[in-house]
Amino acid sequence: MTDKLQNIHELFELRAGGTLLALEARKGERAHILYAGPDLPGANAEELALLATRQHAPGTPAVHQRGSLLNEVGTGISGPSSLIGHRGGMDWAIDLRVVEVIELSPQAVEIHCEDSTCGLASVHSFALDPATGMLSSSTRIENRGDSTFDLDWCAALCLPFDPRLTRFLSFTGRWAGEFHIEEVPAFQGSIVRENKAGRTSHDSFPGGILASADTSEMHGPACGFHLAWSGNHRLRIDRHSDARGFVQMGEMGFPGEFRLAAGEHYQSPEALVAWSQDGLNGVSHAFHEYLCGSVLDKRSRTAPRPVHYNTWEAVYFGHDEDTLIDLAERAAAVGAERFVLDDGWFGGRRNDAAGLGNWWVSGQVYPKGLHKLAGRVRELGMEFGLWFEPEMVNPDSDLYRAHPDWVLRAEGVEPVPSRGQLTLDLTRSEVCDYLFDKINALVVEYAIDYIKWDMNRDIQHPGSGGRAVAGAQTRAVYALIARLRSAHPALEIESCASGGGRADFGILRNTDRVWTSDNNDARARQSIQRGASHFLPLRVLGSHVGPKRCHITGRKFSMAFRAASAIFGHMGMELDLRRESERDLAVLKAGIALYKQHRELIHAGRFYRLDGSPATNLVGCVGTDRCEALFSYAVLENEIVTLPARIHFAGLDPLAQYRVKLVWPQHNPSISSPSIVDAAGLQGEGTLISGAALMGHGIQPPLTHPDTCLIYHLKAET
Repeated sequence: MTDKLQNIHELFELRAGGTLLALEARKGERAHILYAGPDLPGANAEELALLATRQHAPGTPAVHQRGSLLNEVGTGISGPSSLIGHRGGMDWAIDLRVVEVIELSPQAVEIHCEDSTCGLASVHSFALDPATGMLSSSTRIENRGDSTFDLDWCAALCLPFDPRLTRFLSFTGRWAGEFHIEEVPAFQGSIVRENKAGRTSHDSFPGGILASADTSEMHGPACGFHLAWSGNHRLRIDRHSDARGFVQMGEMGFPGEFRLAAGEHYQSPEALVAWSQDGLNGVSHAFHEYLCGSVLDKRSRTAPRPVHYNTWEAVYFGHDEDTLIDLAERAAAVGAERFVLDDGWFGGRRNDAAGLGNWWVSGQVYPKGLHKLAGRVRELGMEFGLWFEPEMVNPDSDLYRAHPDWVLRAEGVEPVPSRGQLTLDLTRSEVCDYLFDKINALVVEYAIDYIKWDMNRDIQHPGSGGRAVAGAQTRAVYALIARLRSAHPALEIESCASGGGRADFGILRNTDRVWTSDNNDARARQSIQRGASHFLPLRVLGSHVGPKRCHITGRKFSMAFRAASAIFGHMGMELDLRRESERDLAVLKAGIALYKQHRELIHAGRFYRLDGSPATNLVGCVGTDRCEALFSYAVLENEIVTLPARIHFAGLDPLAQYRVKLVWPQHNPSISSPSIVDAAGLQGEGTLISGAALMGHGIQPPLTHPDTCLIYHLKAET
């Protein structure tokens, strides 16, 4: 039962999962975060407050300005505020004071504040996850005045951070090149990343990691943070001249978007924060385990991730029933477990300039509907999935001709052309009802198991009725997906947005995986998936074997490299199986079998990124009991040295004896012999080696050509 306490004391400590959050909240005063970070066993909030005592410095105000939970303008603190607004130019000097504190549990608290002069009230929610120590935080602002209040900015959290964390790792990129790490060394002033794409975006992931100068993948302090939100956002990191630093994260609105009438409120998205003393991997472990334990729906949280076959790069818009049945049979033969029919099956959709919005099966292409294809897919033992892009409409469609007023627009402004499509206004209930009815009918008729939910353009002018509604549009997308999932408790949904343009914990509360990138280039996927793994676990990262020649990069790769690059993720295929040689199909089948053999380890084990040469990518998964591990070592470029450096595994039991085998590729990849492959019998019975030696001394990899991926299997023996 919730214990609702009047605030008779002022210091609060939340401890869970190796994290400590210490708060000061005295009734009638400003509330403060005293400490947020790794637990300090034996420490208490009172001594932390004392140890942080600050004083007057020449050239500064006579009284030190401590700020508050949001560092509002009225607190007088230097630097940007996390809450900005006004009432017709008045009531701008907001200064929130504590009214009460509600202790929801030993790990959760709400701090209620009010500014009676400005007519505002706030609720600041803090909770620690017992399993991971993940901090979740959000802010609610209520207008208690008699007139409209214009809220210009409200962060979900304004987090003070350890000044020893001097490096900032942000995640940027572009279409077909997502999750690239951009590192900013020690700085003074501000770093601001903003996104107004109307989706999470390819170039500005809503999160980042702060680390010390010496932090590596395995060692040192780090703090990771993420806004669980799929719309417009702002992230800023400020290092003040008084040596304090703050991270702000929140939803970014267009002008006038957050206007609160009397009695109305604004609720921010949720900010998530995790700390580690064990390097960047420690941050990733917390996010991975939190997503799998507290965010993902039970329908996909523990179920084995089936091997996909997606039709896009096999046929594009060239749909033909007999061809697709042939592809389904070939896919099943190599091990596919789910067949996803991509774009081109509906309305007049023979290219990307027409048909969006006409959500009924094309009689021109499928005169008898999808029953024959779906039936054959199920006869082959596969699930049947279907592609949709519900949020979009082509002007050349029956839907747009009937309802041209159903699109988002800014009055008097020409829409920005993008892929021949416009964005439907999901803030209108009749639009959502139309989409639900059409999609629901198809799910029912064809017993659809899986939806690939795509979104292929940014939203530059998210206007409805003259007002900006970008945030309301995002919330409406969440609601529509939730409505479908409620109607179909077994239905799984993938979030795709031109690849990884909508990959975040907000969308994953309502979906089951993300399409990491449209780029199936096996070499590019090594870096894209490594970057994404800082926040997203392998079980939700769609990872497909593409064609021999990638249509985006033009590069060609062997089937052994293509398959290996897809195994460490949610594996699938997206290629024309008719064009692959029998030899390559046999290799593909073996790769899929290897994935199936170890997918429980890949998806339930603890994932590690290992430090190494920029010419290689070393990652691995270790079972929770440390009895088994699978490591991938990808050679991406030639190195300057004549032989590659030894591989140092991680996460093993140093006292255990592991039988080490090279389980991929099937052939000996060494360019000369003998090598360690022969000496240690790695492709035969393997060799027993101690965990201490494998981690502390390392194992010499064979010399191979670039674009070669080695997969090592380690099994403890008694």
